[in-house]
This record gives sequence, C-alpha cells and structure tokens, in this order.
Amino acid sequence: MTDVDDAQLEALVAAAEEGVALDGLIVTDEGGENGEGGEDREDGEDGKDGEDREDGVGDRYTFATGSDTHAGLDEAGLGRVAAQNPWYVSNWYYWEAIERPPAERAFLRWLEDADERDVPDRYEAMAEGRLAASWGQLHVTIRLGEHGHRVYTVRHAEDADREPEALEVHTDPRDAREIATFDDRGRYRPLKTAPTLPTGWAFVDLDGRALAETVGFVYPATVANWYRERRGELDVSHWRETMARQTGIYGVVETWDRGEGHEHVNWVAEACCVDSQCLKRREWAYDEETPLEVDGGDGAFPCREPCSLVVSAARTWTTLEGEEPRTYEFELTPSEKEQLEAIVDAVADGRTDDIREADFSDGANRYRARFLRAKRFDDEGDLCGVATDEWDGAEGADGADGADEADGADG
Repeated sequence: MTDVDDAQLEALVAAAEEGVALDGLIVTDEGGENGEGGEDREDGEDGKDGEDREDGVGDRYTFATGSDTHAGLDEAGLGRVAAQNPWYVSNWYYWEAIERPPAERAFLRWLEDADERDVPDRYEAMAEGRLAASWGQLHVTIRLGEHGHRVYTVRHAEDADREPEALEVHTDPRDAREIATFDDRGRYRPLKTAPTLPTGWAFVDLDGRALAETVGFVYPATVANWYRERRGELDVSHWRETMARQTGIYGVVETWDRGEGHEHVNWVAEACCVDSQCLKRREWAYDEETPLEVDGGDGAFPCREPCSLVVSAARTWTTLEGEEPRTYEFELTPSEKEQLEAIVDAVADGRTDDIREADFSDGANRYRARFLRAKRFDDEGDLCGVATDEWDGAEGADGADGADEADGADG
C-alpha cells in the first residue's frame, strides 16, 4: 500500500482551505469563523487540540471518499484519516499538486482512464502491472511507484507481450526521435504517423514529463491537437484553404480545382488518409460545408489539415490529372487482366513483401509478374508493344525539385 508522505499531507492541508475535490476525494476546511465547536471532533481529544488556535475554535476538516465521510477533524485527525486512505491522497497529489501543462495532464489521465475508473480500481491495476493504454502503435504501461507516483513504460504495440529487458532499453526520450526515423527495413519514414513504426525497443522508468516527451518525438503534436479537440478548440484547415496557402512549386495544386467537383480530393483521402496509411483521424474536408465521402478513420488523435506529404503528392497528381484521356488497345487474357489488377492492389496495400515466392496463385507473385513482363512487354518496356503517347505535362511531375516546402501539418 502506498504511504502518505509529509509533503503530500502538508499540501492537502494547505489546499483544504480552498477545497479539494478530485476522483471521489473531498476535503474541506470549515474552521475559523465557520467553526461550530468541538463536540463532533474525531481527534479523540474532546476539542483540546483547538485551544492554542488564534480563533479559539480550531479547524474543522471534512475528509470524504465516496460513501465514507469523516467530519469535525482537527489537523492531527485529518492526518490520521489521510494515512488510512493513502491512494486517494497520493492520487490527488499526483494530479493537482505537481505542476504540469494542461495537455500533458489530460493525456496522462486519459491513459489510465481516470475519468471513468475509480481510484482503488486504478491503483490495484497499477500495483499489479496491468494498467495499459495505446496511442497509435505505442503501448504504454503504468506501474505504481513510491508515494503514488506513476512509472511509465513505452514500447511498440507488437512488443506488448515482451519483457522490456528482451528489447533495446532506453531512458532518454530524445532517443525516440532516431528510433521513429526509419521502419523495420531501414527505410526512411516521411510520415511520422504512418503505421510503420519499428519494433524491438522499450523506454522504461519514465515519469509523466518524460513519457509526454517520448510520445511527442514519436508522434509530433498529436497530444496537443488531441487536447485542443477535446476542448473544442481544434483549428481545422480544410483542403481548399490549405491549398490556397501553397506557394512556389506547390502553388500548382490550387489549380486542380477546375470547377468539376471535389471527387479528386476523395481520391487523395482514400490514397493517403485512411487507417492503413495514417494513424491520425482526418477531420478536414474539402471545405467547411463539403464533407468527403471517404471515412476519416478511427485514430485517437485528429488530423487538422492536409499534411506536407499529402500536399507534395497532390502536386504530382495535379500535373498528372491534367492529361487528356487516351484510348489504348491491349490484348490480354482474362487472367492477365486480373493479374494486373492484383499487382496494383498489392503495391497500393503495401503487401508485396508478404507474398511468398512459391505462392503462384497470387497474381502479384514476383515470378508471375516477371512471366507477364516477359510475355507481354517489348524491349522498350511497352505493354503489348503499345507505345505511350507523348504529352507536355510530364516535366516536374516526379516532384524532384525540392527547393520549396509544402505548407501543411507535420507528419
């Protein structure tokens, strides 16, 4: 059981004058002019502890937890009752007496479901090491430390069942920045909220501040935006206004709106902004009055505007979509047509690496794709020998010119 230390008790006594009310704990100070004498005191001294007080009456504290109420307490009596309820006192101290930014406090309380679970339930779970929560691909466990302080451990959700000692252990939140830079295959992660966070590491023995910093390095600004959304203060920037801000090489994106509706923005959202591609929950639409048909996702933290990756991709699509449709004729078997569709699906879903080399039933199998290329592509790489018509908009479509930076939310 967690003990109540002197600092916590002193803080509780000092706060009682203004009143304490948190997570089922209520402490009030009705002393001074509001006192009514010592007949109901629970200090066992018949009110004698109040003889030396300047007001001649003595403090009259009330300490309540749920249905258990102790009234008429002097300071010594308050201390004894507080010592009998250390979880409630240390819980109050952790959340109210330790100064921390509002967003950080709200986030830490959300992790342990403090607004829904009572103090004994949470403390028992923390003492047994079974209080945990998820944030994107992060798995956060919360243990009960000395005097009710929380001790946090963070690892990848896929490593939730592995002991931290079996992973690469870290204690400095700044290490998370490098860990989140590359995926498990060593590829750079341009979108920090993509579901490609590498595995095999753990951050241990973190306090609340260090946990918030670690999360911030892995998923920048997600806690802040989540908190703003909870307070109804999330400043959403929709597609049209975001694209109107673009300058330089990205200014071309605004020209994609050609008065032909907003179906192209639905295509962008389906390509980039669904749960399989980004863990944020998209809150932006085409404009304030025009929602998109594509589901925004189920992520815990919101996406307030098209990110820089979306803007950069949209620059390429703006150019490519300026082409006029052409009619091409290819001679394929039904199975070959389906195979081309399977290849596109496999690439789009990022599962090409999951297709076994001996699984020839999958149209995106590497050997089947190579066979199709050998059969249907000529020496110039043209499908069925049909050349691609020239067009004038190809220059710059690959996004190679990086002199300007897209104006969008951080990934």
